[in-house]
Amino acid sequence: MRNCGCNQTRRGRPLVFVGAAITLFLTVIPPLRGSQAPAPTPAKLPPALGTIKSISPSLLVLTTDNGSEVRAQLPADVKLVRVPPGSKDLKEATPIQIGDLQVGDRVLVQMKPGEDANSPIAVRVVAMKKADIAEKQAKEREEWQRRGIGGLVKSVEATAGTVTISTLSATGPKDVVVHVTGNTVLRRYALGSVKFDDAKTAPIGEIQVGDQLRARGSRGADGADFAADEIVSGSFRNIGGTVAAVDANSGTLTVNDIASKKQVELKVTADSQLRKLPSMVAQRIAVRLKGEPPAPASAPAAGGQPGANASGGPGGQNGGPGRAGGGDMQQMLSRLPASPLSDFQKGDAVMIVATSGQPGAKATVITLLGGVEPILQSSTQGQAASILSPWSLNQGGGGDAGTP
Repeated sequence: MRNCGCNQTRRGRPLVFVGAAITLFLTVIPPLRGSQAPAPTPAKLPPALGTIKSISPSLLVLTTDNGSEVRAQLPADVKLVRVPPGSKDLKEATPIQIGDLQVGDRVLVQMKPGEDANSPIAVRVVAMKKADIAEKQAKEREEWQRRGIGGLVKSVEATAGTVTISTLSATGPKDVVVHVTGNTVLRRYALGSVKFDDAKTAPIGEIQVGDQLRARGSRGADGADFAADEIVSGSFRNIGGTVAAVDANSGTLTVNDIASKKQVELKVTADSQLRKLPSMVAQRIAVRLKGEPPAPASAPAAGGQPGANASGGPGGQNGGPGRAGGGDMQQMLSRLPASPLSDFQKGDAVMIVATSGQPGAKATVITLLGGVEPILQSSTQGQAASILSPWSLNQGGGGDAGTP
C-alpha cells in the first residue's frame, strides 16, 4: 500500500487512492505544438481529476473527486495514455485509444476552452485502468494483513522515533514499541472520515496517546519491537455497551455506553464495518484479556473458516508457521463475515469505534462488533478497545495507487 493510508479506500468515492499532486503531472506533460505558427494562447483551464462516469467517441463525462461533474469534448487529435497505478510521472505511459477507456477508470484530463464555458476540449487524458487499480489494492490488502499490527497508543517519543502501543497477542495484552525511521510513511485518518483511504500524510508528532494506530512492517524476534514501513493513526471514539434501539431503515443505532452511563446515538453508513463474534471466539478473547493461557490449538477457528487461527490469521502475525505470540486480533476480526444492521437487537452487547463527531451531529460508526458480552465482562474499556481497529483491511489498507 504505497502512497494507501492507506491510504483507502481509500474515498464515499471509488476505492482508489489519490497520491501525487496534480501539479506533478503538469510538470511532466509538455505543451502540445502543431506544425503551424502558434495560435494565441487561450485562457488556461485547470485539469480535472476523477473517475469516468460515461464515455463515447466524442464526449468524456467525469465525476471529480469533489463530487462535481465535468463534460469534456474528445477531438480526433486528443492524446490518450495509460499509466500503471503508483506512477508519479509519464515515464511508463503507453498510448491507448478511446475504446480502451471504460467507466470507472481513473483519469486526469487536461483541457482548453471550447466554444462556450460548458464545452471544454480535452487536450490530453492520462488514465489508470480500474482493473489495474483493483489488482494493486488486492496486493496491498494482503500485505497489510500479513505484515500488520494494530493497537492503542500508550506513549509517543517523537525525538526517538518510537510509538508504544497496547496490543492483544496470543498470550494476552502486550506492549509493542513501533520504530519510525526516515523511510517510514506516516499518515493520519481524516477528521470525521470513516474511510481508511482518506488518511493524509502527517508527522509523528500528531500521534496522540489514546489514538488508534495500525502499522505495516516487521516484528522483532521477541515480539516487543516493530520496525514500521508505514503507519496510519487517528483519534476515535471507543464505545462499549448494550444496544438500546436500532433503526435499520434510517441507519441509526442507539447504545447505552457503559463508561459515560449515557445513551449515544450513532449513524451507520454503507462504509461502516459491522461484524459479530461467534460465542467461542468471544470467550477465547476474554481469556486473553485476562492474561490466562490461550485455548488449545484444536479449538475451532474464528467463524469456522479453514486456515484461520487464534493468532489472527493463517500462520500468525507475519505469516510464518505457528509464530507464537505474534497474533494481531484485528486480522482475525477482518476475516469474519459482515453483518447487516438488522442483525443487531435491543440488549445486544457491542463494542464500537466511531468518528469523534462534530458539534450537533451524530458520530458515525466505523467498526461495530457484536457478540462481545464475555469481553466487556472481563476487561477494562481500554483493553477491549485495543482489539478493534477503526479501518477495514477489506478496503485496501490505505495504499497509494497514485494519481490519477
